[in-house]
Amino acid sequence: MKRSFLISLALTVAATAALAQPASRPPREPAELETVSVNGTGEVTLTPDRYTFNVGVQTQAASVEDAVNQNNAKSAAVLAALHGAGATDQEIRTSGFSIYPQQDYQQGQMPRVVGYQVTNNVTVSRKQIGDAGRLLQAAISAGVNQASGIQFEVSDPTRGRDEGLKAAFNDARSKAAVLAAAAGRTLGRALSITEGGAAEPPRPMPGIRTMAMQAKVSEVPVEGGSQQAHFTVSVIFELR
Repeated sequence: MKRSFLISLALTVAATAALAQPASRPPREPAELETVSVNGTGEVTLTPDRYTFNVGVQTQAASVEDAVNQNNAKSAAVLAALHGAGATDQEIRTSGFSIYPQQDYQQGQMPRVVGYQVTNNVTVSRKQIGDAGRLLQAAISAGVNQASGIQFEVSDPTRGRDEGLKAAFNDARSKAAVLAAAAGRTLGRALSITEGGAAEPPRPMPGIRTMAMQAKVSEVPVEGGSQQAHFTVSVIFELR
């Protein structure tokens, strides 16, 4: 009798506890966000702080030895002139050396070597923009008879980045606000931001190709100008 009473009491307590527990409900699905995705662009204007130009000496002679010896002498004079104008060893590097046979083509006959052409090119890279014209003038006066142009660069790739990215994001937000208003909505928080990077438009390089130089030339006029760096971002905004 006592054992039966205990079992009955246990069943009653269990039933009461079960009734006290709230019924389990399925998890509530979050409302799907409505968004708008836009791209933004930003532009900053930068002043170059480094220039690079390529100059060379080309000589021709009947034999390889004579062509090379003549070229060596003239190239050494060009290097000395560049150093004398202020360029350091770290700012000058040899960028090309070539020897080509000069051939005479006669109809019905095999080509005949009549001489050799030797070319020695050096590249100068320097941060003092104002010295570009003076160094070019020094190299030309020393015997340079080839030049492939001059290029101006921004040495620090991060310069202007923060300003450009902020401008790109503001452009994206402005576009998204217009689209949201057109849909009768308001713009919410930015849910995703993807950087598209930076790109600079190709800049024309002024040609300074010369073949027959005078013994003395005036300083080459050079202007560094400015460059535009473009930044892009893709942003997903919440619509409210």
